[in-house]
Amino acid sequence: MIQAHATAKYVRTSAQKAKLVLDLIRGRDVNHALATLRFARKGVAHDVEKVLRSAIANAQQKDGFGGDVDRLFVQACYANQGPSQKRIRPAPMGRAFRVVKRTAHLTVQVAEHPTPVVATTPAVEAGEAPKRRGAKPAVKRTTKSSASSGARKKTAAAKRGQRATTRRRAAKKGA
Repeated sequence: MIQAHATAKYVRTSAQKAKLVLDLIRGRDVNHALATLRFARKGVAHDVEKVLRSAIANAQQKDGFGGDVDRLFVQACYANQGPSQKRIRPAPMGRAFRVVKRTAHLTVQVAEHPTPVVATTPAVEAGEAPKRRGAKPAVKRTTKSSASSGARKKTAAAKRGQRATTRRRAAKKGA
């Protein structure tokens, strides 16, 4: 399995903003990741796209690469915090506010999907359909009686409550 990576250092964005874009492409195949980055509405997406293209080119230059770019996927991608530039912004009444201009180091790692190994059995080679293992036999359903499904039986407590209500009504009419 071929692995390659590329790093862009001192990219003028914060690592937190870059991580939002990197989370979109982690684990995807490279063509899908490039399409995602092209339509992402973040400024750092352009820088991440350049790093991803560089990682793809690095993978193609390695010995043992199969030559099929479609088999590459983004194995890992992360943004580390770089050095911050401290600047001063004038503030009212002679004061000064500090402005921190952050940078980030973007790293994208691509790898090649392993080739799928298909095990063949003699039954499959002969053209027979393989038997299903663990399939449960069909259960014949019986219909339930109408007393248990449709009409509910009243509980003893419900009957007592109904009798008490009837007694109160009768006492009220008679009074």
